[in-house]
Amino acid sequence: MLTIQERHSKSFYALLSLPSTAMGFALSIQISALSWILTTRYKLDIHQVGLVWAAGPLAGIFGQVIVGMISDNVWLGGGRRRPFIVAGGILASLMLLALPNIDVIARALGIGNLLIVATIVALSLDLAINISFNPTRSIIADVTPEGNERTKGYTWMQTISGFFGVLAYVIGATLGNYVLIYSGAILVLLFSVLPPFLIKEPRTLANAAAAADAGAPRSTDWGQLWRVYLAHGFSWVGVQTMFVFIIAFIQQKMFAAGVSREAMNSESGPIIAIAFAVLNTVGFVLPAFVLEPLSEKVGRVRVHGMACALMAAAYIAIALKVTSPAGLYLCMAVAGVGWASIVSIPFAIMSELVDQRRMGLFMGIFNLSVVLPQLLVSLFVGSIIQNAADKSVTFMISAVTLAASAGLWMMVRDRGAARPPAAA
Repeated sequence: MLTIQERHSKSFYALLSLPSTAMGFALSIQISALSWILTTRYKLDIHQVGLVWAAGPLAGIFGQVIVGMISDNVWLGGGRRRPFIVAGGILASLMLLALPNIDVIARALGIGNLLIVATIVALSLDLAINISFNPTRSIIADVTPEGNERTKGYTWMQTISGFFGVLAYVIGATLGNYVLIYSGAILVLLFSVLPPFLIKEPRTLANAAAAADAGAPRSTDWGQLWRVYLAHGFSWVGVQTMFVFIIAFIQQKMFAAGVSREAMNSESGPIIAIAFAVLNTVGFVLPAFVLEPLSEKVGRVRVHGMACALMAAAYIAIALKVTSPAGLYLCMAVAGVGWASIVSIPFAIMSELVDQRRMGLFMGIFNLSVVLPQLLVSLFVGSIIQNAADKSVTFMISAVTLAASAGLWMMVRDRGAARPPAAA
């Protein structure tokens, strides 16, 4: 075991975050480039784009739950989560390389329908991400004790991962999405293959508190867990609606009448990339340096609920007022507070409600509160936005569901909120 792991130093939390960062980077590329490349290069309409995006949630439903359950009960090559992180990272790198070559792959396979090939590539990419995402998050719970150290693990995960997510959007905005895709394939491969061999995983999974209490594992608090699932699910309806269909809002609201489709396609890509870069800049700065210290003082649930409410307010402002890239970037900075919390704090809350020996399984089930909303957005919300005369409905849907999430989070009991201070 490395000394930094024994001491739980900041450098260890950074190392521990790299596998999740690899998958987050792959996801950032997908978010930044997939809708753009499908609409501009392969000429799919917005409804078809929604169908392609539906492949991801389907992969997540099966991939994360099954992989999580299996990884709880195997030991291969000196690790429980390691084999899945490495395999998923290699596959994700290959599928990233496939994204700009969908037409080449279609010709090689003799398939005339690009939608079919695009769906297969998107499904394979999401399957690869989901194979690895569960283990990259579960391993943090495996090697950190409950309480502040656990929260620190997940907030550092988002800080490191979010930094590289911003880098992805900056590359897309300045050098183009094709440079982003090819450079991302290399980074994903390195961050998913090397770090897992430097992290020592425990051979036996057991809740630390339970181990100190005659070895009896804590049972899962299903009542609180279902509240967490529901609250988290509503927030992801709002987030995914924005991610997938922001291009429709931008092309309607930010271009003068008479602008050619080619010009809109060319100029909307950088606007999306910058907007997501702003969102993720706030998203990576806040978790470890603001949200984690604030959570220690006022409680994780309260901090998270307020962050979701602030994100909802930012989306309402976009829907009602924004007509320029500058206004969009400003509101996305405010929304970034909610995004910073959504991708960090809920993992710490959820991980302390379950039997740690089955962390992979419960992390996979927790992922259903992400992928089922994504599937809902892809299959149903896309049609609503496609048929709406005013594409501001994109952000109104996001605002309403995030406001509902904020209210639901206030019904969750925070296990870490009422801990007494340590004796002097």
